[in-house]
Amino acid sequence: MRNLIIFLRRYFNFFLFLLLEVICFIFVFRHNNFQRTVYLNSSNAMSGKLYSRYNDVTYYFHLQSTNDSLVRENTILRNELASSFEISDTGSTVIYDTLRRFSNDSARNLMSVEARKFLYREAKVINNSVNREINTITLRRGSKHGIRPNMGVVSPTGIVGVVRSVSDNYAVVVSLLYKSSASATSNFGVSAKMRRSGEIGTVYWDGANAGFAQMKDVPRSAILQKGDTIVTSGFSAFFPENITIGYIDTFRVSDRSSTSYNIRLKLATNFYNLQYVYVIENLLRDEQMKLEDSTRNLLK
Repeated sequence: MRNLIIFLRRYFNFFLFLLLEVICFIFVFRHNNFQRTVYLNSSNAMSGKLYSRYNDVTYYFHLQSTNDSLVRENTILRNELASSFEISDTGSTVIYDTLRRFSNDSARNLMSVEARKFLYREAKVINNSVNREINTITLRRGSKHGIRPNMGVVSPTGIVGVVRSVSDNYAVVVSLLYKSSASATSNFGVSAKMRRSGEIGTVYWDGANAGFAQMKDVPRSAILQKGDTIVTSGFSAFFPENITIGYIDTFRVSDRSSTSYNIRLKLATNFYNLQYVYVIENLLRDEQMKLEDSTRNLLK
């Protein structure tokens, strides 16, 4: 609303001046042929400026619908990404919602059948915090729309967090900006890797700045460069592989005895300006978690 008021004030004087100018032109041109001729010769330029101003006004009021349309289109495109599917043996099972890949020659032979693993849903951010130890984000999507706890959330540029609780129409996300004062082990850690070289580590927030995070457990043998991209490893059930997390800002070894780097990342997601996000459902997560939990119980 504030932006709308500023916008209207900005163009009020222009339209008032234009009205007065038209009235003056009418009185002058009615009785003066020379001025009438000059006016007609320059009317095209004036009309062009007027249409340009009108286009600015109409474009402003259509920004919301344009943005909504782009978000929906991006959701469709994300659902077609190869990382949303995984290759499956279809010899004895029927796979629903699959991506079939064919050869590029004229024979068009079926090369593989990939079952959908990840499903994306867009959601509008209606509340967001960045200056607390435990920051959360509220979405205008809930259980009625297929949202459940423990679903990953990403922005158009990088990861955001994980859904913690859900009502019929809303969901609350635990942000990557999560630093527990109770225990360091309870902080939000994301399994990550170097996109260029593949070394694995863990990304977490240290509570200092909403634009930066830390990465640990990257071995000293790794060759690092400022600006290197850090992405999700795919080891987590929350996020597909190769979702951008951030970019190396600085790195160092704390002491000679240390076997790993301390890395500071510039986060890819701008948490200060979240408008829309994508909630990711791992369709195979329950099966994976059940098997892993049962295996741990057997090893106890």
